[in-house]
Amino acid sequence: MSNENNNGRSDVTTLNVALQFAGNRLLASLKPAERAMLEPLMTAIILNRGDVLFEPGEDVTHTYFPGPGVVASLVVTMSDGRAVEACTIGREGAIGGIVSAGNKPAFARAVVQIGGTALRMETLALEAAKERSAVIRDLFSRYADTLLAQTMQSVACNALHAIDARLCRWLLTTHDRVDSDEIALTQEYLAEMLGVQRTTVSGVARLLQERGLIAYSRGRMVILDRTAIEQCACECYRDVQNHFRAVLPDTRPQKVVDAKTAT
Repeated sequence: MSNENNNGRSDVTTLNVALQFAGNRLLASLKPAERAMLEPLMTAIILNRGDVLFEPGEDVTHTYFPGPGVVASLVVTMSDGRAVEACTIGREGAIGGIVSAGNKPAFARAVVQIGGTALRMETLALEAAKERSAVIRDLFSRYADTLLAQTMQSVACNALHAIDARLCRWLLTTHDRVDSDEIALTQEYLAEMLGVQRTTVSGVARLLQERGLIAYSRGRMVILDRTAIEQCACECYRDVQNHFRAVLPDTRPQKVVDAKTAT
């Protein structure tokens, strides 16, 4: 059973928080003592596609830990309505009060792109846990570094790289976080994430399909040849992955092979 909370998302009483804890790689890397501090503060919820977790200027009152398959974006919107994705977050990380000391206002819009289960806790409670535990504080500090690296790489990528390489980078980033070769998305969504026109995305997707890298139909994209997509992608994907492994070796982003071999 579930009930709607004040933010329009579902608190799922049948979801076991302990089980969901293991589904997020950032949380799963914690030792029992730190896990015991955080687990009682968590609520298991369902995030739906299109859910807005916070808007620019709003206090970040809650922090979210996506489960398997969930993908969320931090999106920056200009005054003329144009928007571009600055950061992608899935089960390897968290959305919300990562570096702020309390309910500081958000700079970007946090929106769910692919829904699923997640854990949620109050940001103030997370900050209190950081104060009590050097291990938790260090973990989130290192994770904040990986988010900053991803954002900086996105700036460089959007300015310097061709749209086909950027699209392949985005596909790899999303593919890492879902449990399927099939990704539910629209050309409008892809265009917004990449900051380009819908017709541009349509043309690039058609070329990738002709080369046998993907299969694409309305609202649905299937990864057919990941190796070829990796070869097409710019170095930004590899650089962010390498930095993540160096800074957080125990919380590497999920790969498709992980989902198939996980125990």
